[in-house]
Amino acid sequence: GIGVGHPEAHQEYVKPIDALTTYLDKLDEYGVPRGRRVVAALGPKVLRLSAARSAGAHPYLTTPEHTARARELIGPEALLAPEHKVVLTTDAERAREVGRRALDIYLNLANYLNSWKRLGFSDQDVAKPGSDRLVDAVVAYGSVDAIAARLSEHLDAGADHVPVQVLTGSDKLVPALAELAGPLGLQ
Repeated sequence: GIGVGHPEAHQEYVKPIDALTTYLDKLDEYGVPRGRRVVAALGPKVLRLSAARSAGAHPYLTTPEHTARARELIGPEALLAPEHKVVLTTDAERAREVGRRALDIYLNLANYLNSWKRLGFSDQDVAKPGSDRLVDAVVAYGSVDAIAARLSEHLDAGADHVPVQVLTGSDKLVPALAELAGPLGLQ
């Protein structure tokens, strides 16, 4: 996947769309096939660019509503693989605590704040530590069936694939994924 980083991390700021276009031009120059690249894309301009210049888009920290909008923008042929975070617990308070820790750094980054605001989240929702509404939208939790249903909302909205980020210790990763596989029809 290809992304351009964040303006907060660079001393010299270049518009993301310009930096990404230049990078894709270089990949073209070096003969990297369009079908061997995927672009990290949130906003409409970069989503369109991902469809035109790569295999597709890999949105991060989004919702099924974003997935539906992204599919409309990139068309039916481009790959659409939105990531979704998961906490395997039915304890909402615990899931939100874990989710907020994962979201903390992103609540300082303009591109994520803008993306969430385009999805209808308010300034209060995206202010640290992140509202319950925001956390519940980008972090799936509950029973494995409830989590599978939430992930399936992305597929129903037009995603080709939903990469799952399990927010647990690495020793619990494989068991968590195995537990989710059944309800997702992956066994």
